[in-house]
Amino acid sequence: MHLTRYTDYALRVLTYLAVKGEERATIHEIAESFQISRNHLMKVVQDLSNRGYITTIRGKNGGILLNRPPEEVTLGGLVRDTEHELGLVECFRDSNECIITPACRLKPILNEALEAFMGVLDGYTLADMLGQRQPQLARLMQIPAEIQ
Repeated sequence: MHLTRYTDYALRVLTYLAVKGEERATIHEIAESFQISRNHLMKVVQDLSNRGYITTIRGKNGGILLNRPPEEVTLGGLVRDTEHELGLVECFRDSNECIITPACRLKPILNEALEAFMGVLDGYTLADMLGQRQPQLARLMQIPAEIQ
């Protein structure tokens, strides 16, 4: 299983916002903190906003905030929302042309593994990612201590 960079960036954005708390963040500061492309981040932020994970506020005093408490954001839900292709092999996809599909046992085995993987992620929230490491995360992301 390989998660895309898109999902990775979505996790980083939400983690940053959760650590920052009630203080608004900008795409620019998140991009600088993680040293990632601002353009890629803009697409991720727009999608997270459309899906209700974050609120975006335009204007001079604008910024980005979490739209729900970190305890309500499951990692499994986020992965399902950001990964567009969870088909591990060809037989999971609509365009399946594998000739052994009718007799092959790989699909149900991999499906069971995928369900277990997603089940573990469903058991964790954004808040679980922070835990007691929130101060350390803030330092690593260069978020001033007085903001948290």
